[in-house]
Amino acid sequence: MTWIAASLFLVGGLLFLMFLGLPVAVAFLVINIAGVIVFMGGLVGIDQLVANATDSITTFALVPVPLFTLMGEILFHSGLAARVFDALDMCFGRIRGRLSYLTVAGGTIFATLSGSSMANTAMLGSTLMPDMIKRGYKPHIIMGPIIATGAVAMIIPPSSLAVLLGSLARIDVGALLIAGLVPGLILMAMYVITIRITLARDPDAAPSYAVERAPLGAILKALALNVLPMGLVIFCVIGLILMGWATPTESAAFGVLSVLILTIVYRKLSLSVMTKAMMGTLKVSGMMLMIIIGSTTFSQVLAFSGASSGLISYATGFGLGFYAMLAAMLVVLIILGMFMDQLSIMMLTLPIFMPLVSVYQFDPIWFGVIMLLALEMSLATPPFGLLLFVMAGVAPKGTTLGQIARAVLPYLLCTLVLIVLLVAVPGIATWLPSVMRN
Repeated sequence: MTWIAASLFLVGGLLFLMFLGLPVAVAFLVINIAGVIVFMGGLVGIDQLVANATDSITTFALVPVPLFTLMGEILFHSGLAARVFDALDMCFGRIRGRLSYLTVAGGTIFATLSGSSMANTAMLGSTLMPDMIKRGYKPHIIMGPIIATGAVAMIIPPSSLAVLLGSLARIDVGALLIAGLVPGLILMAMYVITIRITLARDPDAAPSYAVERAPLGAILKALALNVLPMGLVIFCVIGLILMGWATPTESAAFGVLSVLILTIVYRKLSLSVMTKAMMGTLKVSGMMLMIIIGSTTFSQVLAFSGASSGLISYATGFGLGFYAMLAAMLVVLIILGMFMDQLSIMMLTLPIFMPLVSVYQFDPIWFGVIMLLALEMSLATPPFGLLLFVMAGVAPKGTTLGQIARAVLPYLLCTLVLIVLLVAVPGIATWLPSVMRN
């Protein structure tokens, strides 16, 4: 079978099964069994498939994924995250659009504590949206910042997807996690500027209202009691990696420990909180590991069939330059993001992209950050961006996906601008990892 036929059989078959509505993990399993029977000798190949599937998830590098997820779940269910927002809310005074700015500030802090875009968006939507609606904010100034800030958890450490990307693409996980910090903060600054421009053009988007100004002493007390202790979690997750004192796995464990300590100090630890946190972690981690089993085996079948080498030879045969090839990869990621979830996109493209990264001599960490940004964009691209549906679930009845997509469009443009900046100045992503190595 030619590489073209093998590619159509494997990739086309996988996309067709997803189009039929099969769960991603099941679609990978079905096409893997079919591929093994066709390309690897039937039942003998099935034995190899089972062995490879076991090896794909019994790796130490994947341990941070459930730990980071557990950390965010405990913060959310214990109410510690809400205390952070209440303290920050006191700092914004009577600034027009204060709740939109609060979304960006609080969402960024929660992103450094949770590592989950879905959890970040759901938390921001459920806690801030009702008050914004009550204050007369227009839908676009409510939904845009919430979705955009929620998605940034994918790039700011601790990002579970960054751990998976680093593990599967053979990129230094610690370096990739740290590399997303500066681009993530720049993106937050861009969101603040976007909100400011939006309010300058349409002041009625966020009507002013009387707010009781909190005394300076009360503000400082709230920050000291509710925000400053979160620095312990951030230090455990980011600081330990940056200083070279801990691996990503160890820092994730310290992160969970620090969150447990805080819940005990604030007297928020209970059987109910831990049960909900463990159940949420089990669901998310189980889903991820099932997809990893299927997708890792899929990449091996793809390589064994000759489809991978054929696709790579075909792609490099056009003689595209450095920037043209990077642009082509980004277009593929964004288009796939309109129809697939981020984990599936990553698993489908990595077997093809990483050899091209080597051929074109891209810096793997730099490329990993750009890929995460492209995947972040795909979270909010219609018709099937996951965060669009999360927002639709917490938005008032009658809100359409079209309204949500239009609200987030200016913030997607911010991400595109950041990608261009990273191409022009790669040091934005590579500076902190180089400091960490030294």
